[in-house]
Amino acid sequence: MRLASYRHGDVDRIGFEVDGLLYDLNVALQAAARPERYASMMALIEDGERGRAEAESAYRFVLANLNAVKGAPLSEVRWHPPVRKPYKICGIALNNSASDARKISAPNHPMFFLKPASCLVGHGEPIVVRDYYGSVHPEPELAVIIAKECKDVAVEDALDCVYGYSILNDMTGNAMRAEDMVHYYALYPTKDDPNVVEKREQHLSYAARYKGSDTFGPMGPWLVTKDDVPDPHALEVRAWHKDEVIAEDSTAYYTYGVPQIIAWVTRFHTLWPGDVISMGTAFRPSASAKRSLHTANITARGGPVSVEISGLGRLENPVVKK
Repeated sequence: MRLASYRHGDVDRIGFEVDGLLYDLNVALQAAARPERYASMMALIEDGERGRAEAESAYRFVLANLNAVKGAPLSEVRWHPPVRKPYKICGIALNNSASDARKISAPNHPMFFLKPASCLVGHGEPIVVRDYYGSVHPEPELAVIIAKECKDVAVEDALDCVYGYSILNDMTGNAMRAEDMVHYYALYPTKDDPNVVEKREQHLSYAARYKGSDTFGPMGPWLVTKDDVPDPHALEVRAWHKDEVIAEDSTAYYTYGVPQIIAWVTRFHTLWPGDVISMGTAFRPSASAKRSLHTANITARGGPVSVEISGLGRLENPVVKK
């Protein structure tokens, strides 16, 4: 099922797609004489198995009674991110085998950072850049939406924690990352005497600006439930800057797959329903590409930028400079 959060007729709605039309879930539930109503995608996800069953009932009702409920053409809606205010967005860093050649040193485990929910925008909504951001480029990624509260999840159980999948364009401001880079001596207790500190040279940069600025998280248009995505590690990923293909990749090239990432993240963070894991950048250039996504500086060159993942649709966003 392809679910969406959207605005139509001056009302914020959640719904599902049938034959190119969006059907309001709550309207369909009412027409099907089902008792539940859901104020948001988060509320639907948090209702667990009952919510899934209610959504399936509404979907089957519309399929069997296409004239009983009016659907909205996709061209008439304003898209929200599928999950509008997740508690957290975990971005997985350098999770592509193509990254290995660029690593000078790296840990032998996944790395992740957090993006704020305030960075999210829906399909068709503008990515806003400002001159003082400097260089900003897109990063096409598979987004995993969490189904239930989970902590210390075993790898073999991790896919049970998945509600579905979407597309997230992890906009990245390289210039701000460089501006916030610190080369300094960190202080640590010595190995032999915990009462004595020693200096260790380190390089640090913090992600709050360069990964989390407003509109740096285009997401959607769909949340595709996991039953319609048989293998999240066999999806083709493409990205465009304007009309030029700048990346052509596959989720098959992840260094760590969805189960391994969920298991690792939940060793440190409890994941809640509606939380998002963005699986890392698919950035292999297309054989026909003249340049990579890292040169798609939207602050200087504008947009639009778009990402397509097989089975999940196409996410496209214009660029506005302020």
